[in-house]
Amino acid sequence: MERGILSALLLSFVLAGTIALSAESPSYSVSSRDGWKLAAESKGVAIYSRLHPGSPLKEFRAVGEIDGPTPAVHGVIDDLENYPSFMPYTSECRVVKRESDSIVTYQRLSPKICADRDYTLHIQKKSWPGAAGGIVYLNWWRPANDLGPAEKPGVVRVKVCDGGWLLEPNGANKTRATYSIYTDTGGLIPAFVANRTSQIGIGRLFEAVRKQVKDPKYTAEDH
Repeated sequence: MERGILSALLLSFVLAGTIALSAESPSYSVSSRDGWKLAAESKGVAIYSRLHPGSPLKEFRAVGEIDGPTPAVHGVIDDLENYPSFMPYTSECRVVKRESDSIVTYQRLSPKICADRDYTLHIQKKSWPGAAGGIVYLNWWRPANDLGPAEKPGVVRVKVCDGGWLLEPNGANKTRATYSIYTDTGGLIPAFVANRTSQIGIGRLFEAVRKQVKDPKYTAEDH
């Protein structure tokens, strides 16, 4: 049970894709033609899932509205250095390299009840004018453990962590957010437990972002 809880905690972390990520921008459809099925809906967040080829672990994609201008929400997602202050169980989040269209970040999670987890991610970024005005933001990532610190004794290295955020304006002060994830947090976590707790973690993720975006600094800054 503790390991099941651990999976939920890890998945509540913001960085954790689309599924079937490629070198190009990923698709964020939730069409049933692509195998997506509605798995849960709570607090304004619809969570879809589908089987991942060759794995008992599922891919998840969540769609929900966030009260805040899209640049401010994007500011929260990009505020990596401050993740330990508002993302659950995040004990360390370090930017290894930041460029205009990409970020390399090392992150460590400390759930307390089990061994810490860590990983390094390479995040790619794009933005473009929205069809109805405003700016659309896309961040997507894959593991890049070779670009970060070496494995540490007593810390489980996460080697599968593909994810992404698509942020679309929905009026002047609201954002339609689509979050996708396929990850394996390591350890002996039964697939059915990991799949169930992933849904819980995604809900906590949206709660954290919705709360943090209320900080005036994100609307004051030019993102």
